[in-house]
Amino acid sequence: MIKPRSLFAPAAAMLALTLPVSAEQISLNDLSAYLNRMKTAKANFTQINDDGTISTGTLMLKRPGRMRFEYASPDNTLVLASSGAVAIYDPKTPDNGPETYPLNQTPLSIILDERVDLARANMVVGHDYDGTATTITAQDPDHPEYGNLQLVFTDDPVQLRQWVINDDAGSSTTVVLGAMETGVALNNRLFTITQPDQRDNR
Repeated sequence: MIKPRSLFAPAAAMLALTLPVSAEQISLNDLSAYLNRMKTAKANFTQINDDGTISTGTLMLKRPGRMRFEYASPDNTLVLASSGAVAIYDPKTPDNGPETYPLNQTPLSIILDERVDLARANMVVGHDYDGTATTITAQDPDHPEYGNLQLVFTDDPVQLRQWVINDDAGSSTTVVLGAMETGVALNNRLFTITQPDQRDNR
């Protein structure tokens, strides 16, 4: 997620192999309603990095405001979003504690807000449909300099399939989601930002 370098083209090719045919473009109101209904979710993910490398892992989401990325070996990085911050735990520097950033300065804050409203003025700057999937490009209307988030959805039923984070440094991170399980029980401890020796590594 924040470690962040990715290539969009390989991710698009991977996604095209797995997406069902969608009937029509999904409206912003329907996409907002879908995200607002998603209180908890869990999915495997594949991340395509800017240097061409690929990372995999498990994503857990608990709205509002919380997300957990557990990267698989050999990476083993843990990224948490919680309490208005994003923390990156790098196993190569365990004694230094997590590297932290304000959540509201990352594009992912758009979908972690308590109430998602994609129809808000200047929130969505792109809304496209390719015959298979609906893609929106969203940004913080008050701080477009923080970058943007491209979200890819399919229909019937609406499902989030992929996102691309384009950050303020000019790099991109693409995350392709596997089958997403929603309505799962997720303990709040999974999202607690603490020192490395105190965190829950389940």
